Amino acid sequence: MFLGLDLGTSELKALLLGADHRIVGTARAPLAVDRPRPLWSEQAPAQWAQALESVMRDLRAAHAPALRQVRAVGLSGQMHGAVLLGERGEVLRPAILWNDGRSAAQCAALARAVPQLGDIAGNLAMPGFTAPKLLWVREHEPDVFARTERVLLPKDWLRLMLTGEAVSDPSDASGTLWLDVGRRDWSDTLLAATGLTRAHMPRLVEGSAPSARLRPELAARWGLEEGGEGVVVAGGGGDNAASAVGMGIVAPGQGFVSLGTSGVIFVATDRFAPDPARAVHAFCHALPGRWHQMAVMLSAASAVTWATRCLGLPDEAALLAEASGVEPGARRRAPLFLPYLSGERSPHNDAHAQGVLFGLTHAHGRADIAYAVAEGVALGLRDGLDTLQRPTDALALVGGGARSGWWAQLLADALEVPLALGEGGEAGGALGAARLGWLAAGGDEAQVCTAPAVRERFLPRAAEATLLRERHARFRTLYPALRAAFPVD
Repeated sequence: MFLGLDLGTSELKALLLGADHRIVGTARAPLAVDRPRPLWSEQAPAQWAQALESVMRDLRAAHAPALRQVRAVGLSGQMHGAVLLGERGEVLRPAILWNDGRSAAQCAALARAVPQLGDIAGNLAMPGFTAPKLLWVREHEPDVFARTERVLLPKDWLRLMLTGEAVSDPSDASGTLWLDVGRRDWSDTLLAATGLTRAHMPRLVEGSAPSARLRPELAARWGLEEGGEGVVVAGGGGDNAASAVGMGIVAPGQGFVSLGTSGVIFVATDRFAPDPARAVHAFCHALPGRWHQMAVMLSAASAVTWATRCLGLPDEAALLAEASGVEPGARRRAPLFLPYLSGERSPHNDAHAQGVLFGLTHAHGRADIAYAVAEGVALGLRDGLDTLQRPTDALALVGGGARSGWWAQLLADALEVPLALGEGGEAGGALGAARLGWLAAGGDEAQVCTAPAVRERFLPRAAEATLLRERHARFRTLYPALRAAFPVD
């Protein structure tokens, strides 16, 4: 039995996986994001620790016999977050999250200081990444920066709680702008540009390798029976690389689309293939000797959550149900929605990009707006797909948004690519984390990293794809026109 822990932005997910690939049980604990100022997005790591205790308590209550058989733990998590620790390992300030946009000026300074940044890190300097956050702290909170002895990513802080060891992996570390992504090692040049050294960084292991052992007292409290040397904790991976492992996406050309808090198009590669000029992310995969390209939009399912709240609907399912009732003719006349509620990455790299509902009339009602928001996310993902090489086959569909068949079909029509929803697709990161634990405990990759059984396929429909292609052409003109007319410093 293998345990996967996926530390997301809105919840911590835990998943128990059997050696027959059966998902035995899951547990979830909600998380809240603090936004104390415009562009800021933070979480207290103590909240993650509380969520961890909650999911383990729930698993023990519902699946105690399975929990006693756990041989290894794998970790997945939201990328780019900055957890700053003092000399005693204490948290010095709330973690600055991936969707925090305060460090745009520091991104520009970093790009000037290291002209070869894209060649080394494989990415542009974007406010979501970790290194610019540390430059911001150095400038605005110099006392905190001076006391910082260690910088950890969110899942790696959780590992510290689990094992007492400061360790990361190349896939998650790729999102810091401190990693030489081609070499899969820290870059002294990039660290020096932010006033840091290797001593501030955790050691690196591959995502499928052992990183440490679970603390015996935690194993006892949670009902894990230790055998031999204890429960292995794998290196793990960033949320998207772990999701790929969960979906069996390990060969070049395979890919997925994720409808989580953020939206992602992911395509696996067998080499480091940076394309920073088009805001494409080039990261290490969670498995040795592999990389991936990725396009990211900052607000996907979170845009639907926002609209649900604003329209007074009980939940996201109710909003998508309203949206699904809009007829094709009305869809053609629906407003257009730019889903840039937290700025945007691919393809714009603009922390100041803003959400827009364009084309409202008296004829539009709640259902039209609901449709526009769901469609806007799909069209934003199409923007991202167009910056990448086309996948060789259907894209796997993962993330919480995968629960809606109607939205999945809309996305297939907008991307003009088949989508495949596999068993466990809603918990791709946690499933991938469990598989990485399995590999760290000695599992064979060919046996472990299989594609889950396909539950449902969504094929692009010609008429709907044509309509969405027309809508996308209009959608693409809005951002540059509005950005030029209303510049934001």
